[in-house]
Amino acid sequence: MSDYAVEVNALTKKFGDFIAVNGVTFNIQRGEIFGFLGPNGAGKTTTIRMLLGLLRPTSGRATVLGYDIVRQAEDVRRNIGYMSQRFSLYQDLTVSENLEFYGRTYGVRGERLRRRKRYVIEMAGLEGRERELTRNLSGGWKQRLALGAAILHEPQMLFLDEPTAGVDPISRRAFWDLLYELAEGGTTIFVTTHYMDEAEHCQDLAFIHGGRIIAQGSPEEIKSRNMRGQVLEIDCTRPDIAITRLRELGLFEEVALYGALIHVVAEGVAEQMPLIARTLTDAGIEVRAMDIIAPSLEDVFISSVRNNK
Repeated sequence: MSDYAVEVNALTKKFGDFIAVNGVTFNIQRGEIFGFLGPNGAGKTTTIRMLLGLLRPTSGRATVLGYDIVRQAEDVRRNIGYMSQRFSLYQDLTVSENLEFYGRTYGVRGERLRRRKRYVIEMAGLEGRERELTRNLSGGWKQRLALGAAILHEPQMLFLDEPTAGVDPISRRAFWDLLYELAEGGTTIFVTTHYMDEAEHCQDLAFIHGGRIIAQGSPEEIKSRNMRGQVLEIDCTRPDIAITRLRELGLFEEVALYGALIHVVAEGVAEQMPLIARTLTDAGIEVRAMDIIAPSLEDVFISSVRNNK
């Protein structure tokens, strides 16, 4: 048996003249959390739909759990769990009825289904809510229920497509705690996201942009290999005006706002700190702090996109 749960080689999907996924190649180790990071429209969902056998690739090949995604699509779907960003729950059914429906759909019946329902309800913290209509649940509770429905049949692998979109930060954190538990139990997890903080939690990552993979590796490997230039973080008053003044200098690869702070990216940016301080002071802006910092994944993603145009 291969060490890889997923093996993808030059996978491509075209819709007419539009190339949605352009020759992507990557592998996913068994038992790891693999993150697919990119903006909306980058090709994340199209890639997942091909891996699940729901879309036929234009070219390239891939296997999931050893099954060919074109010739053995039914075998793939029997052995994986899938959770879409819309959660795919029946709003007019109760929590218990949703689990009953999905369990039977996956072929789980009798005592095994009763045991798996008890496990899911306990895992998701849904005790006491079994008879509550799904439409009355908050986004976070629906998210946990959808994850529970996806693992009722104890799949070897989970595909999660933007599973935390539109969910509050506290629920997102609780959801990731559940993913860690599943991964520690041996489940392989493929998760797509556009949240940089979530990508930090993945053991392996691929950045996708415009249908192409532009960086791969662990978060730390990507930061060390794919970041061009240093990152200077500036804490100052009137950051909107500060950004304009710094961009007018034309010396930096990137000047962007991160919350209330400014990140300036360039090779040897430390040497420009006196000029930066003088420029902002002359504009009537108070500089409270300036420090060279380790790049965030967002810094690296922006740098990778810029260097792959």
